Amino acid sequence: MQATFLLHMSISEEPAKNLKVELQSSLLKLMNHVDPCMVRGSEMQQEGLRVGAIINHSKALQDDLQKLGLKIKHHEDNIKSLKTQKNSVDGYIRDTRVALGGYQSSIAVENKNRSLSCIQTEQQTIEQILQQDQTAAGVFFQLKLRHEAQASNLPFTKDVLGVVALLGKVNDDNLSRLLSEYLGLETMLAIVCKTYEGVKSLEIYGKEGMIDKTAGLHGFGPIGRPLNGRFSVICLEQLRPYVGGFLDGDSQRKLDILKPKLPGGEYPPGFLGYAVNMIYADNVNLSCLTASGHGLRETLFYNLFSRLQVYRTKTEMQLALPFISDGAISLDGGIMKGTGVFFLGDRKDVEVRFPICSEASNISTDLNMEEQLKKMEWRQERLVEDIHREEELLNNAKLMFNAKKQEFMKFLSEGSRQVTQALEPSPRQVKPTHFEMNWS
Repeated sequence: MQATFLLHMSISEEPAKNLKVELQSSLLKLMNHVDPCMVRGSEMQQEGLRVGAIINHSKALQDDLQKLGLKIKHHEDNIKSLKTQKNSVDGYIRDTRVALGGYQSSIAVENKNRSLSCIQTEQQTIEQILQQDQTAAGVFFQLKLRHEAQASNLPFTKDVLGVVALLGKVNDDNLSRLLSEYLGLETMLAIVCKTYEGVKSLEIYGKEGMIDKTAGLHGFGPIGRPLNGRFSVICLEQLRPYVGGFLDGDSQRKLDILKPKLPGGEYPPGFLGYAVNMIYADNVNLSCLTASGHGLRETLFYNLFSRLQVYRTKTEMQLALPFISDGAISLDGGIMKGTGVFFLGDRKDVEVRFPICSEASNISTDLNMEEQLKKMEWRQERLVEDIHREEELLNNAKLMFNAKKQEFMKFLSEGSRQVTQALEPSPRQVKPTHFEMNWS
């Protein structure tokens, strides 16, 4: 009689579970095949004992393989968990470095040599807006500055939060120029209202749908120059807000957007973060919420920038094209809007730019961030060491598993021959049914 033993043990998908089911099933078939009625006399009893010993040793090997399979799974789970932690730490480090201005590379020396007078201040942004005296933003700020008492009582000013350019700040002059160029002057000068009622109060229509030039914001054009042409108004409550979560413990309520990752789990080279999280809001603007409880970042700035990615260089941005869905910019001047729309040529400064965060007001925050950054960098190093150690343990466990697997296969081959001889029927016995054992 011939017994066929086919062994297939995969360690890539639940090795311990597969081994337990497969080995126990096959051993049960082997034990059930031993018919006590066929074992007669002292010689046959010895053969029966020998078959029993083979089965017991086979079960011992099975237990060893199952333990090794569990050890492999344990190390694989540990590596997966450690890599998840490392990715989280990597993201925190990248975001913190960006917040501290550590993202500067090719423009680092240039920025160091700049004087404070070259840095865009909030007052400079207001002056730039006032120079756009034929725009709605220019008229609005002229009204606020020259007729503040009167403006505070006007219906349309009560709902206006301000102009896009003054509702956020950044911590680097180069980034201010890039983001302003990306949005364009019209968007930078867009008036932001909290509700649709505020939008309607800005412009009143008379008969036949004609604009009433004596009402709303148009009625105050004569204080500077007449308000001509179209202008953009953004209504917060009409915007579709970001629906995800926020970064834990972040006072700025930065959005927890899934970062692009390579197949190995790393970020694309040069990826610095999302533009929407590089905008900083003053406390008064942070507390501004719509009726549904959404703030400026998840409404206004998310709609303006969406998932706009920021890279160090144009080359790195181009290499990351498969991971870019909503556009990207690079610190050396590259701009890509949407998928496949590139802006080429020389950079051109927009007349109105985002102001820069005050260095004095941020010094204590920066010190805390630097301390946290050092701790997270230390944590990052420990995680890398832990991952390497677990990978070595996993490789050793796989080597032991393969060695034990070879030993088991060799034993099964020899055991198959011995069991077949022990159970071979005598000429007077009826030939039992042929059996075949499949290990799969």
